[in-house]
Amino acid sequence: MSIRFDGKVAIVTGAGNGLGRQHALALAARGAKVVVNDFGRAPADGGDTPAEAVVREIVAAGGEARASNASVTDVDAVAAMVADTVAAWGRVDILVNNAGILRDKSFAKMTLDDFRLVVDVHLMGAAICTKAVWDLMKTQGYGRIVMTTSSSGLYGNFGQSNYGAAKMALVGLMQTLSLEGAKDNIRVNCLAPTAATAMTEGLMPAAILEKLKPEAVTPGLLYLVSEDAPSRTILCAGAGTFERAYVTMTQGVHLGLDADTPERIAEQFDAISARDDEYVPESGAVQGRNEVGKALQG
Repeated sequence: MSIRFDGKVAIVTGAGNGLGRQHALALAARGAKVVVNDFGRAPADGGDTPAEAVVREIVAAGGEARASNASVTDVDAVAAMVADTVAAWGRVDILVNNAGILRDKSFAKMTLDDFRLVVDVHLMGAAICTKAVWDLMKTQGYGRIVMTTSSSGLYGNFGQSNYGAAKMALVGLMQTLSLEGAKDNIRVNCLAPTAATAMTEGLMPAAILEKLKPEAVTPGLLYLVSEDAPSRTILCAGAGTFERAYVTMTQGVHLGLDADTPERIAEQFDAISARDDEYVPESGAVQGRNEVGKALQG
């Protein structure tokens, strides 16, 4: 099976460098028309902005691309980017929410402004871009959307409370949108990359960063936005290795509501935590059904 994107139109945010650039180049190489979005306006090679430089690469290789300098946090600018894309190419099939920033500090030293800024760019930026294409994809009866999450959100990482909170919030956004988009063939997934980019420089030893090339993550992205893509998937990718992460729930134990229930929770916490028959609920409603079901049995 060959994954191709001929006739498809993709928007990749944060695509002027790093992971986003690799995503844009790979999508174009496989036939997609690509909007290269990046807020960076500092001149790159040849005096172009980072987005324009990537567009030049794509066009030089025989592809089609357009540059956008819209900030993903600017609702009007994002709407204009989508409108311009539709005016030029008639549709938007793929959205890759990749734009992001870091403001790393321990929570004790972090300002709330830095916390809010990171959440605004990662979470609200993805929500704004997704909202801008959602109705269009519903009308088309086709859409592929990827949220860029992180192991820092899935599992935590010292000094990244803002980043981790935003990245885990994107998983929650993906979970719900995958359910809401299913009837219109809109598939929504998360990609959790480990890659050496401008954002990760200085966080890991040089020898490790050399192995974590951004292009080793992009094959996972290509699968998640393909015609036969899954939905409601968290795919982890780094150094050419791919894993899948799940949000699971144990079977639990019904303890009722008595004066000593807190103490009984403590006593049976190992049983409550037992993972022998854990499972992935198909929606949030499953938790309530499990709890009420066990209560009725009890």
